[in-house]
Amino acid sequence: MTSPWTSAHVAAIDMDKAAIVPAFAETPRPSGGADFYYWDMWPVQNPDGTIASIGGRARWMALTAPDRGDPAARHFAARIRWLEQVDGGWVDRGAVLPSVVVPYEREWAGSALLMDGRVTLFFTGAGSATRSGGYQQKLYEAHAPVEADGSIGAWSVPAPSIRAMTADYCAADAHEGEPGRIKAFRDPAFFRDPSDGADYLVFTASLAATTSDYNGAVGLARCTSDGWVLLPPVVHADGVNNELERAHIVAHGDRYYLFWVTQRSTFSPGVAAGPTGLYGMVADRMTGPWRPLNGSGLVIANPDADPFRSYSWFVSAEGVTASFVDAPGENGFVGAPAPLLQLVFDGESVRLSAAALV
Repeated sequence: MTSPWTSAHVAAIDMDKAAIVPAFAETPRPSGGADFYYWDMWPVQNPDGTIASIGGRARWMALTAPDRGDPAARHFAARIRWLEQVDGGWVDRGAVLPSVVVPYEREWAGSALLMDGRVTLFFTGAGSATRSGGYQQKLYEAHAPVEADGSIGAWSVPAPSIRAMTADYCAADAHEGEPGRIKAFRDPAFFRDPSDGADYLVFTASLAATTSDYNGAVGLARCTSDGWVLLPPVVHADGVNNELERAHIVAHGDRYYLFWVTQRSTFSPGVAAGPTGLYGMVADRMTGPWRPLNGSGLVIANPDADPFRSYSWFVSAEGVTASFVDAPGENGFVGAPAPLLQLVFDGESVRLSAAALV
């Protein structure tokens, strides 16, 4: 069952009561990465969505690109790099995947799974190796063993996760476009259903059966003996919003929580736009129906007076929430990991903890 996120839900947002992303103190770039932009972070996770321990420590990944003074260009040079927290700060541990011949141009966001002694990276292969600068997107995965000392062994050659499309989804195969207006087939996030052990990929998608240019959706694929097989979308925002980015599901208590991020600029002109923020829905089972968290779907938001404070929130099963510092205040683009936030799950609502920061 595909559940809608509607204009009526968005209209129920009350910014006077909304949880606001706190202002951050100085947020330096990771040690060893002063010349890079960093955005779209995620931890290596256990199958239950909790943050994994590798060699006794948490390992994170983030999109990165050289800082050449043009933040918009970072999307066309993005590669995934390891990050680790040391003494309260972040340290860059180098590129995750080796440079090999692949059909895509660059790496966009995904998720990472630790299971049975190996790490699996699910990610987006963006663009085309034969023509630079495109917006093509496909889901890929690669695997590497974890050695006894916690080091990561040799990676397999990245391979497509989805081999057959269905009529539910638009293929994101256009070379031309502009940010916020392109169609989506990206951001794969692993999820294991605790009720039956079934494995899924949740991803950012675009609804095919639509008459609107604003047709954002949350896609779903299930792992079978024949590989990942597409299912109908979990949620759609047809006529409401073009991009439900970084979509992912966590199980907490006896409920399922679906999260995504979106920006004020990607709402349809015919809708009273919501703020840039983290949104979500809740259900009692994977098949839905999905209901908007906090009555509207909004979980946390950038303040109206500082709309680019941070972006791209990703929530673990413990409620630990990562994002990056975007362009707060009038300081211009920062491109650094934001302080981790702590969310509290409470039935039909999810809110910031009283302390907010982890």
